[in-house]
Amino acid sequence: MIDVVIYRKFRVSCGIKQGGSIMKKHFKPNTWLYPQPVLVIASYGADGTADGMVAAWGGIYDTNRVGFMLDHTHKTVANLLEKKAFTVSMATVSTMAEADYLGIVSGNRVPDKVARAGLHAVKSEFVDAPVLSEFPLTLECKVSKVTKVGEDYHFVGDIVNILVDEDILTDGKIDVKKLQAITFDPAGGKYIALGDAVGNAYREGRKYME
Repeated sequence: MIDVVIYRKFRVSCGIKQGGSIMKKHFKPNTWLYPQPVLVIASYGADGTADGMVAAWGGIYDTNRVGFMLDHTHKTVANLLEKKAFTVSMATVSTMAEADYLGIVSGNRVPDKVARAGLHAVKSEFVDAPVLSEFPLTLECKVSKVTKVGEDYHFVGDIVNILVDEDILTDGKIDVKKLQAITFDPAGGKYIALGDAVGNAYREGRKYME
C-alpha cells in the first residue's frame, strides 16, 4: 500500500523564500532511475548470424568500460560468453521502431531479427561483433568481466573503439542535439527524446564556492 507523507517547507533565515507543503508518496522498490538508456547490444551467434537486443539496465561501468545486466534467457548471453565481444549503440528517434522490435522479439525464436528490422550488420574492424550501420553512435567492446548474479549475468566490456557518424558531430565532438538519443521511461512505458541543454557541467555549482 502506498503511504502518503507530507513534507513541509518553511521560511528560514538562510534565504529560502518559499514556504508551504509538498505531497510525496512512498512506492515499493522498482527500477525508477532516470534517464534510462535504450542500449542496442549487437553480437554474433555461433553460426555467424548477427543478433541484437535492447537493454536499459546498463551504462558506463568504469573508465573506458561499459556494463549491463542481462537475463540468462537472452540469446545475447550465449553469444557474449562464446565470442567475448559485442557492440553497443544508443537508440535514437529515427531508429526507435527498429530498436523496439529488437527489444520485443527474441533471437532464440527469430534468429534473423536484425535483418527483419531492416538493419544492416557490418563486421567490426576491432572486435568479433557486428556494427549496426543505422545507429549513429556505436561502442565496440571486448568482454572483460562476467559475473553471474543468481541465474542472470552482469557483463563488463572494455571499449576498444567508438564509431560515430560524422553528421552528428559539431567541431569534432558528439552533438547530443544531433544524436537525438532516446531514453526509456519504465514507469510510463514510453520512449523520451533527450531535451535541451540547461547548463554547463562543472560551472553551475561554482556560485556556492564563493
